[in-house]
Formats: sequence, C-alpha cells, structure tokens
Amino acid sequence: MTAIIEEPTTPHRPAELLWLDLTRKCQLRCGPCFNSSGPEGTHGTMTRQDWVSVIGQAAGGGVRRVTIIGGEPTLHPDGAFLVEHALSLGLSIEAYSNLVHLSPHWWSVLQRGGASLATSYYSDRANEHNTVTGRPSHARTLANIRRAVQLSIPLRAGIVATTETQRVDAACQELEALGVKRISVDHVRPFGRGSKGAAPDASGLCGRCGTGRASIGPDGGVSPCVFSAGWMSVGNVRDTPLATILGGEAMARANTVIRAAKRSDPCGPDSSSGCDPDNVPDECSPGFPGSECTPRN
Repeated sequence: MTAIIEEPTTPHRPAELLWLDLTRKCQLRCGPCFNSSGPEGTHGTMTRQDWVSVIGQAAGGGVRRVTIIGGEPTLHPDGAFLVEHALSLGLSIEAYSNLVHLSPHWWSVLQRGGASLATSYYSDRANEHNTVTGRPSHARTLANIRRAVQLSIPLRAGIVATTETQRVDAACQELEALGVKRISVDHVRPFGRGSKGAAPDASGLCGRCGTGRASIGPDGGVSPCVFSAGWMSVGNVRDTPLATILGGEAMARANTVIRAAKRSDPCGPDSSSGCDPDNVPDECSPGFPGSECTPRN
C-alpha cells in the first residue's frame, strides 16, 4: 500500500452514495473483474436483516443513492427485495448487472420510479465480448439491453477496454443505435483479476473514493469504494453502526492514503468534471470514468 504522506485530513462529509456489494457469485468470469467474482463465489455472511438494517441506516443518515453490485446482484436471493425496500425509503437505486438473465420480477422492480440499470459491454462482435466474459454471454446481454430500452428503464453502459484492438468505437455506435443514452469507456482497473496478480495499490483508485461515498461488501466490510474492498477495510457494519464507520478514524486514514496516492491528479487523467463529488456525473463505478463515449465526434 502507498505510504502515508503527512497532509491535512480530508474533512468527513455525510455519504451520499453507497455501493451495496451483495455477492461474489456471478455466471461469468470476466477478465477485468475487480473483485474476482465467478460461478464459485458466495453471497457472504450478511443476512437479509443485516442488509435491511444498513439500508435503513443509510436512508436515515442522508444517503440519496445506492448502487447494488457484485458479482451479479440479481443472483442474490434477496436482491430484488432489497431494491424494493430501498425504493420504499425514498432512495434512488441502480442495479449493476451483466444482464445475462433477469427474472420477470426483476424487470417489474426495475420499472419502478427511482430504479435504474447499468451494465458492462465489451464489443459489437460476440466472440470478442465472450472472450472477455469467459462465457457465451453476448447474445443474452445484448437482448436484455434492447429490452431495457424498450421498457424505458434508465440504462447506462460501460465499455471496459481490455486490449488496444478491442472494438470500443463500434460497441459505442451499436449501443447508441439501440437507444442507450449514457455510454462511457473505462480502462481495466488494477484490482482482482484485472490486476493480473499485482498487489492492490491506492494509486489505481480514482482519488474520489471515501468522500461522500463508501462500499459495503458481502461480509459487512466497509471500504471507501468497491475497488478497495477487502484490502482497505475501515470497519464492519455487523458490529459497528454505519455512521460511526463513515465518520471514524479508519476512514479518515484511508482517505489520506488515497489522496496522497493521487496527489498529482486526484480526479484522473480523463476527468473533465472537477473533484467536487457533487459535480461527478454518476460515480467511480466500473465502466464510468471521467471520459464519455462519443463515437460520432
């Protein structure tokens, strides 16, 4: 981990965005997966009541947005219930899914006000997309992108460029033609399988982690963001209230490490939105860096 450089501690601000990182189970085994999820993954030790408690604490503490992610969150037995619960408390919620399969109930839940979808897409060519995901997933994901657009479910798509020759522009054009309005391009983040065995380092983060945002993992561990889960833990919601963790010394220390690692350009090389978290278009989630995909420009 990057050494701590003495500098003023970033003031704590109430979290406005939480990632609920529900599971490590996924039908796919994507090469750039930042937490190494796959078919052998588990749902962790957080119970339904644990997640309900966290969502309630979040809503009561000023959180406005929640992203459920994994793994594949639609495989979690309580995933749809938790989305409905969050919506009932007035939170807006995004489900980050590979869109390989959504049940009728999931489609119904995602059509409710305040809900939205996000997905990763890799190429307009099935063989290239499937090489990244490790499974023949392209046809199903593409069909469900079409369905989400037809149902008017807010959808954003992130294209992660895994090679220099990947058909990123063609994928952008295809998604745009299908009616996807929010498309962005990201590089492979150096965590999980994307690290290719390298130790995690805070310099691989965007620099905004932990400021008005945090992630909660399948075992209740809290980290500044989903990319720092496991190796930058700042507490656990199963034994400590969420607000205490977010405002605690461990989070402050983690923020100092992150800011030091990104001292030269805390918002990343492609950022055009500045470092104010309120000015960030969405969040530092997979497939959403500062750069936009504009294939016609």
